Amino acid sequence: MPDIKKILCAVDFSEHSGNVAAYARTLAEAFDADIVCIYVAPSLSQYVGFKVPASSIDEFVGEIVSGAESTMEEFLGKHFSGLNAAGKVATGYAAEEVLQYALEEKVDMIVMGTHGRKGIDRILFGSVAEKVVKSAKCPVVTVRPSLAVA
Repeated sequence: MPDIKKILCAVDFSEHSGNVAAYARTLAEAFDADIVCIYVAPSLSQYVGFKVPASSIDEFVGEIVSGAESTMEEFLGKHFSGLNAAGKVATGYAAEEVLQYALEEKVDMIVMGTHGRKGIDRILFGSVAEKVVKSAKCPVVTVRPSLAVA
């Protein structure tokens, strides 16, 4: 059996993130593993060409990151108390950031949610979870939003 000592829990702070955290917590307790939790804020750099000053975009993203760091501390306390858990707020494209952070932290498993996009949304936006599953160098556990944890 593989040795699982570090689990990356990727969240978006939506109402379903608690379910994702519950699965990560259960796995961490079963394997006596550490948890690193990541939230990725969009960089919004693609909007610089739309006559929006880069400084305004940077300021807005900075506010998002600042708020997310505060939310991350609350999230860790609520869902991972008693465990060895750390949080990270990054900016960029979610799939790329999750994959890069997983490599940097040398995680043994990734736990993340899916949003189950269908139709045109899936074509336009793709799936972060799908991209992570296809490219990760470690196992990925995906949690559908409809799977409520009691």
